[in-house]
Amino acid sequence: MLEIISILLMGGAILLLFMYYEAHRNEVKTHSFTFRDFPGDKEMTLFFISDIHKRKLDSDLIDKVRNKADFAVIGGDLAEKAVPLSRVEENLDKLAEIGSVYFIWGNNDYEVNSDELRKLFKKKGVHEIVNDSETLQTEGGFVNLVGVDDASTQRALLPDALSKTDPSGFNILLSHDPRLVKQVRKEDGINLMLSGHTHGGQIRLLGWGLYKKGRTEELPQTTLLVSNGYGTTALPLRLGAPAETHLITIKRKVQ
Repeated sequence: MLEIISILLMGGAILLLFMYYEAHRNEVKTHSFTFRDFPGDKEMTLFFISDIHKRKLDSDLIDKVRNKADFAVIGGDLAEKAVPLSRVEENLDKLAEIGSVYFIWGNNDYEVNSDELRKLFKKKGVHEIVNDSETLQTEGGFVNLVGVDDASTQRALLPDALSKTDPSGFNILLSHDPRLVKQVRKEDGINLMLSGHTHGGQIRLLGWGLYKKGRTEELPQTTLLVSNGYGTTALPLRLGAPAETHLITIKRKVQ
């Protein structure tokens, strides 16, 4: 009996260590998308990270994407309750080593002092996109980052954001909550949508989780990428949905 208990305790300890490892990985998944209407012949690469929460960005992660991305996008939940602004500032400084930083709000970001967070964004030169669109110039034309506020807290105003851009242009929709994709219509001209929020279920048992695992989907109205995210909520553990970030390259599809 003691042997069985010892084996179970050892197995449980090994599982917890593995779950801790899964939650603290610094994986950069690479994606390559081609679109007929992407402007110009030169490709564009962005670094996408969501759901940082309480984690400190690892320097090894930044080293993996340094000089490989044109800019960085934070897909919400940069912070949460009890995360000190000093840690947020440190994380923003590391992301700034990649390039210009763009931010959309997630539900947990509203647990901290939003006014102080906005002051920090202004200090660090972070581009905050709230139900709006920001245009980036490429060598061949323009790319629009269409950013909505958090949908899970009823703050997302997609029509307002879309009104600031041209559906005939190349548009990337940034929404913390992927469920907003149900509001997207083909005629809105959203080429790519980037989201997080779900953590991929964070802890999946026998393949089952509260949410779908992070993925890329080709939908009738757009291409959707949902990230497992970088940090965790509640417990600093993951199972079946390891921490991840994304290096996304976009180029024009040859006719």
